[in-house]
Amino acid sequence: MAESMDIGSEAPRGTKRKADEVHLPDAPRRIKALSQDVVNKIAAGEIIVAPVHALKELIENAVDAGSTALEILVKDGGLKLLQITDNGHGIDREDLAILCERFTTSKLKAFEDLTSIGTYGFRGEALASISHIAHLSVTTRTKESSCAWRAHYADGKLISPKPGQSPDPKPVAGRQGTQITVEDLFYNVPSRRRAFRSVSEEYAKILDLVGRYAVHCSGVSFTCKKHGDSTMGISVPAIAGTVDRIRQVYGSPVANELIEFKAANDRWGFKSEGWISNANYSVKRTTLLLFINHRSVESSTIKKAVEQTYTTFLPKGGHPFIYLSLEIDPHRVDVNIHPTKREVNFLNEDEIIEIICDEIRASLGKVDTSRSFMTQSLLPGARAPLASVAPSPMGDSGQGSSGPTTPAGPSHKFPSQKTLTKRPYENNLVRTDASVRKITSMLPAGQHPPSDSAPQDETAIDDMEYEYSEKEPTLCRLTTVKDLRAEVRDNMHNELTDVFAGHTFVGLVDERRRIAAIQGGVKLYLVDYGMVCNEYFYQVGLTDFGNFGSIRFDPALNLKDLLRIAAAHEKDVAETDDEVDWDEVVSIVKDQLVSRRDMLAEYFSLEISEEGNLLGIPILIKGYMPSLAKLPQFLLRLGPHVDWTDEKGCFHSFLRELASFYVPESLPNPPLPDEDGAETTATEGPEIVARRKQLTRAIEYVIFPAFKARLVATKGLLKGVMEVANLKGLYRVFERC
Repeated sequence: MAESMDIGSEAPRGTKRKADEVHLPDAPRRIKALSQDVVNKIAAGEIIVAPVHALKELIENAVDAGSTALEILVKDGGLKLLQITDNGHGIDREDLAILCERFTTSKLKAFEDLTSIGTYGFRGEALASISHIAHLSVTTRTKESSCAWRAHYADGKLISPKPGQSPDPKPVAGRQGTQITVEDLFYNVPSRRRAFRSVSEEYAKILDLVGRYAVHCSGVSFTCKKHGDSTMGISVPAIAGTVDRIRQVYGSPVANELIEFKAANDRWGFKSEGWISNANYSVKRTTLLLFINHRSVESSTIKKAVEQTYTTFLPKGGHPFIYLSLEIDPHRVDVNIHPTKREVNFLNEDEIIEIICDEIRASLGKVDTSRSFMTQSLLPGARAPLASVAPSPMGDSGQGSSGPTTPAGPSHKFPSQKTLTKRPYENNLVRTDASVRKITSMLPAGQHPPSDSAPQDETAIDDMEYEYSEKEPTLCRLTTVKDLRAEVRDNMHNELTDVFAGHTFVGLVDERRRIAAIQGGVKLYLVDYGMVCNEYFYQVGLTDFGNFGSIRFDPALNLKDLLRIAAAHEKDVAETDDEVDWDEVVSIVKDQLVSRRDMLAEYFSLEISEEGNLLGIPILIKGYMPSLAKLPQFLLRLGPHVDWTDEKGCFHSFLRELASFYVPESLPNPPLPDEDGAETTATEGPEIVARRKQLTRAIEYVIFPAFKARLVATKGLLKGVMEVANLKGLYRVFERC
């Protein structure tokens, strides 16, 4: 067996070799310089990793050139075509010969200049690197030039566009600025080109980059689209502000929830500004637009620190949106640490980050905004919507949130797509078209508003003229007001709040008893709108505390005369004669109001002059004028019915009296026709007719839409809401017949 194994010419694998058969190593290899072509391609591979990196360099060069408009065209994710057109200074014809040579720049002369560099690009490697891995052409025109010049480049040098032609730049027609066209990126680096998985992914990266610079570069317009598409992927005008730019790029949900942010420190030589999302906005991944000395960079340290700051304000798993522009003294920054300048180092990094995070934490704490939650629907058989914004539950800022909703808990389940597309039963159908026939049209003539009160001009609810002042809104920090708001939130009835938030106004039923009909889902309700108005205007007083408008009287009204009118009325309607000195009551109330006129003007916009004249009363809702016939009684009640000795009691009782003043008055029912259908001889006065028309329209087009927008229905309102019909119940009745 052993002899047969030795027959082969080669020893089998694993056998021992004799000492003289051991292979000796070759002589040591000599060090050689790489060819310039290999060096340039290696450098290009470090700087231009993907199409988005090439575009970043081109955008920065265009902004450095003073451009105010950038147009970007992309094909196949930038691999087939990447074109950027600007309206900047342009490039001189004499400089085109060395434009794409390595380390040619107009922004840097000595190495020491790196310590004070204030521009985007400065090393002169971008165009050189692109020319080694793509077909590059440049069309440019300066202000002084009579025509534009077009040049083609390869490997950093001018080349002729066609064989046999001169490589010198050719004169062409063109506007001022520069157009750089990059075609067939990585055509000579097949391994790099095969590494890209999809062109759509590369295009998404390009849109993200363009969006970042579109947000930061104020005064510069940006457009970006795919080649052949008629619609823009991104379009931001030059005149847009920062918030509008964020809205254009990232959408309204985040733009509506932004807080302006500023921080600076002379010791560490920095200042920062930007916009950050508040606690109402939360997404699965953090969006951080970070610019250091106006250069888009990445910093995992800053990102982690900011995310840690937000953990106190956002739910678990929620992340914020941050746009942060950080300006640091150039001599403290080293921008020359990364080939693509994607990262930078700066001195005192920990101290600067700590100051920024402290300011973010303080800014979030100062904003007393409401949270938005999704609540369960009142109707157990109704179809649940995919998303619904709950009205502001008496947030400290008083403004309802328009941001995205947050699920109330793990038990809340969204309906499946199959359920949503399933045809519903007829007894679940809800007709809420405002243009269809209303219940008031079915009433006998004279029991509903005349045809001229139809909503032909719904915006013209009243005849008041409005002037807008430049008064800045104030942030209420009073603990007593916040406590009163919290009491309303604690007393909130979720199901009834849902009814008002999604109701449809049906019509007025009884103006004397102040009853209206509304539809909520598949149910019909009768509502005591006098009671609901009282609660609503009280909540408006709390949410808009210190920020009321003012109804001005011209000429001013004498406060004492108004109080005398109210006192005379009280004297006439008093059932007992208890020897009340009404003149003394009038004097006491007048002195109380005049002595507290500064506080009344600051907190409630109730303006009283030192001489005792009433100059103005607060506006709680635009488009509705309260009955001025109730004004004397309102002023008189401010004396005995307001607790002037306690701050919280004072605010609560005053706002209750103010809400009562704003409640629509009870009007007599319209005259009914006689048995023959003709109008009765009893007619209403013109003042009552005009007030009825004004009030009817205000209730339908101002007050009830306001309930829908921001009313927090409290448990006490259950007494004023009665269900009178249920569509499902009616179906069951008819099924038995």
